[in-house]
Amino acid sequence: MTEILKIKDVFKSFSGVTVLKDINLSVQEGKLHAIVGENGAGKSTLMKIIAGELEPDSGEIYVNGKMVKFRSPIDAMQSGISLIHQEFSLVPQLTVYENIFLGREISKKFFKISFVDKKAMKNATHEVLKTFGISDIDVDSKVKDLSVANKQLTEIAKALSTNSRILIMDEPTAALTLKETKVLFDILRKLEAQGVTIIFISHRLEEIFEIADVVTILRNGELVATKKMNEVTMEQVVSMMVGRSMKNRFPEKPIHEVKNEIILDVKNISSDAFKNVSFSLHKGEILGIAGLVGCGNTQVGESIFGLRKFTGELYLESKPISISNPTDAIKNGIFLVPEDRHDLGLVLQLSVKENHSLPNLDLFSNFGFVSAVKEKKSVRSSVSYLNTKISSINQRVDNLSGGNQQKVVLGKWLVRSPKILILDEPTRGIDVGAKYEIYKFIYDQVSKGVSIIYISSELIEVLNLSDRILVMSEGRISGELDPANSTQEDILKLAVKGKGS
Repeated sequence: MTEILKIKDVFKSFSGVTVLKDINLSVQEGKLHAIVGENGAGKSTLMKIIAGELEPDSGEIYVNGKMVKFRSPIDAMQSGISLIHQEFSLVPQLTVYENIFLGREISKKFFKISFVDKKAMKNATHEVLKTFGISDIDVDSKVKDLSVANKQLTEIAKALSTNSRILIMDEPTAALTLKETKVLFDILRKLEAQGVTIIFISHRLEEIFEIADVVTILRNGELVATKKMNEVTMEQVVSMMVGRSMKNRFPEKPIHEVKNEIILDVKNISSDAFKNVSFSLHKGEILGIAGLVGCGNTQVGESIFGLRKFTGELYLESKPISISNPTDAIKNGIFLVPEDRHDLGLVLQLSVKENHSLPNLDLFSNFGFVSAVKEKKSVRSSVSYLNTKISSINQRVDNLSGGNQQKVVLGKWLVRSPKILILDEPTRGIDVGAKYEIYKFIYDQVSKGVSIIYISSELIEVLNLSDRILVMSEGRISGELDPANSTQEDILKLAVKGKGS
């Protein structure tokens, strides 16, 4: 077995805070090597060092037995290393082939004048895609018109076109459907068979156990262990990630009363993404709305919160209400934690305090002046309740881990004593420890009488958290399930049904 990458005693700190402490890691050629750890464990920093985006304070990196010093991603690329970020680096307005050869276009000369050789670039792109057995991506298509899955494949093709032998992938399945994830995994297996080494970061441990050969666990900037997948259980991996035993991924579900009282009645609402959706939400209920990516459940939540135009009727506590914008929803005690917390839930360049206060200034103001005392008291109460890990309330949100960012989104609504919380993919991109805390938050809220609409493609979450499950397929409700007597397979059958009930 050949060692293709070796990390020796790598140390990195930011502003005196240690992020990586003497990391020693060996990666074997042609293997899929998973890296796991809670948010803030140091995974991203280590990957950026390997990919030349950051320089270590000390330590050494070896590629194929030769010590290297990367001062830029180009240096790493020349050594055969490419990093595919969770947020794509593609240019939406350019075509597939233009993106793949951006900055290193193939040219040809005509009368001593160089011209971009589009035909050669298209042919080369076809050859790279052919490696995957992919024929349904039009190389002339603009990236903005591609599905998320095909954007992901374009990123991989771009990396492989530079002759990368080490491919680093950060949360590559976060926005993929189950079918798209399977296609991606088939491609990764093909790449492994061709000798490509893949370093795979994911919070979805089920995926790690399905696809990886080896797993390395980081915690608080230190390497805890590296294990072959057949030598370790999921429970052991979780325990090493969080530093304590976690026999259960979900807290014990408390006995809470789901009242007969209907707090929200949704009657025949429709938009461009869903048709004739009707359901009732009871007081103190966790109502799961499951389905595959693109089924319309996200758009239903956005409509109820006033982010999307729709037709149909809404009744709150038996009274008709009109919601045409988020202000209407907020006035009625309805709040949304959106699927995309970066674009819709937070202003990343602002502080924790400012993000908390922006939608709540009316609560902290007297005669047009903001009371700093009220503002600070509110945000500190929210931070304490949710156990949000911050250095101060003035810390910028973009410097927080994904789990703590999500807690800021949740916390800003609690000051308004919500009647209904719509949680859309609330644990996406969040580590197991932070997920556990959010599950406990949900249980605490329903114990106080808050009603929750839980929208998720994570079927195991929907089954474990919900009191009742609605399944959507192709923009319609295809069935209702009792989670106590249902399985993931039951949800999937309805999710691919394609018929309204």
